[in-house]
Amino acid sequence: MKVKVVDFIKRKREVLSHHPFEFKDWLSPSIRDYWIEFLNKANSSHFATWVKDHNLVSISNGEAVSEPIMVEMHPEATKVMNELTASLGEEIHVGEWLTVDQLRINNFANVTDDHQWIHTDPQKAAAESPFKTTIAHGFLTLSLLSVLTDSVDPASPKFPSAKMTVNYGLNQVRFPYPVKTGVNIRARTKIQSVTPIKRGLEIVQEITVEIEGCRRPACVAESVMRLYF
Repeated sequence: MKVKVVDFIKRKREVLSHHPFEFKDWLSPSIRDYWIEFLNKANSSHFATWVKDHNLVSISNGEAVSEPIMVEMHPEATKVMNELTASLGEEIHVGEWLTVDQLRINNFANVTDDHQWIHTDPQKAAAESPFKTTIAHGFLTLSLLSVLTDSVDPASPKFPSAKMTVNYGLNQVRFPYPVKTGVNIRARTKIQSVTPIKRGLEIVQEITVEIEGCRRPACVAESVMRLYF
């Protein structure tokens, strides 16, 4: 099955199709001529040939024109994509509670060499910290996303039909409230987008780390992962 990546860019695609713009229109008249001349020269360059060979853009009359990118879809990838697309914006997973104790915080401090007293010195934290106790490193909370979302259990993989799952990165991360030592946290997950890529899918998730008994979250992250089939 072949699909166009652009077919999955819904609202943005519609807006762009009704309101097209050209980069040169943003430029002043004195610079615009140089821009068009540059594109004309680029049209015969090795770089332009490579771009066109990979179906990224075509250059015509001094203007770069996007072309649809075709992706060959594995049947299992199509199945997963359809399932996830049907639940876009919905909460698809709520994890189990996990206790963040001082031992876990100390072990993370040892691994990262971050021994700031607000994390590792309970006596000083009780006396001087506004939280009256030690708190977890923000990056410790972030590092727990895999286990909090049940993504690291080899006996029960989230996407068993995928040959490989890759943590591709994070679009943004915020730590609205600190995780105090001894509290329980859990993750809630929503799917934001699913996009076909070569040999697989790219999935963007919004993950919110909840603190038991606290209205403010410990972490809100937009996570990007890729599945290969």
